[in-house]
Amino acid sequence: MSATFVEARPLDSDWTGWLRHELAPTRAREIRTAIMIGGAVLCVIISMTLQVPQLATSAYMVFFASKENKLLTKITGIGGIFVLTIGIGITLLLYKFTYGHPELRIPGMAITLFLGMWLSRVLVVGPLGFLLGFVVAVSQSVGEEIPSPEYLVRQLLWLWVALTYAIALTVVLNSLFLPDTPKAAEPRPKPKSLLVPDAFTNPAHVHFALKVTFAAMFCYIVYEAIDWSGIHTAFITCTFIALESTEATLYKGTLRFVGCVIGGALALFSIVFLMPHMETIASLVVVVAFACAIAGWVATGSERISYAGLQMAFAFFYSIFQGYAPDTDLDNVRNRVVGILFGLVVTGLVFHYIWPERSEPRSAQ
Repeated sequence: MSATFVEARPLDSDWTGWLRHELAPTRAREIRTAIMIGGAVLCVIISMTLQVPQLATSAYMVFFASKENKLLTKITGIGGIFVLTIGIGITLLLYKFTYGHPELRIPGMAITLFLGMWLSRVLVVGPLGFLLGFVVAVSQSVGEEIPSPEYLVRQLLWLWVALTYAIALTVVLNSLFLPDTPKAAEPRPKPKSLLVPDAFTNPAHVHFALKVTFAAMFCYIVYEAIDWSGIHTAFITCTFIALESTEATLYKGTLRFVGCVIGGALALFSIVFLMPHMETIASLVVVVAFACAIAGWVATGSERISYAGLQMAFAFFYSIFQGYAPDTDLDNVRNRVVGILFGLVVTGLVFHYIWPERSEPRSAQ
């Protein structure tokens, strides 16, 4: 979660020229996009052949774990697998006490989400703290939909497999095909502590965690109260778009919504016009590769647009994959978009009216 994300906005009204510049081809971008396409296609083939659940999650992890250089991808991958393992272990332990007891599980969700968002602000490697809280909170949020404890344990372990193999595959592909980047002349000094200097003295860190927790839990309570769990992406949206300043959060939310609409449109087109004619996995691979090429090209751009590419992939994968075969239910596309829009509205209102953090004015560039 970059504190400088707000600087990603275009400075003038020349949107056409700005977009043309942001989508300009480079050799590194072509290679990174090809790696994402290959990784997602391999996930589709592996998961469908071996019947590994959570195909959409595995394919999305290729985009999530792919970074601009080998070292960063490796650090993200290894750290992500480590944190993921801890998170699954914690959620299994919590379910020992909270399964069948929503009065315990829901407060537990809120507490773990708060801790994760607080750690995302105070840890030097903030994304790992965020991932820990997010994995536990989201795993706890599906408690009402699990018919038995045995099925719950099996699904959580399969989730670990689906995420871990996809992350490991991404690290391997980037290590093999991503070119080495030149070493910086003056490497950054290593941090002396795992925490930022004002971790326990700056109330903004606690305020930030409380705001995200409130927004996410509000969305969760609403969609459970109206029995519309299909829009659970609202809960995910509240956590993923949250950044330090209100302006940065709203800009990131805009990218998420635009990416979701484009990815959802690609999925809708595929479901209506292409999937009724698909008979083999080869035809599905072609469709996935085409969608990944579009999403990957945007995702490998600068911070100004890259998040939109991730959301294109997110919306596309979660709309067409709901099992070991492509889904033809249009309700999934509608639910994903509605959930994301709901999460954007709630997060925007919370960050605008509750302890708003303003970014410093930018100098002209």
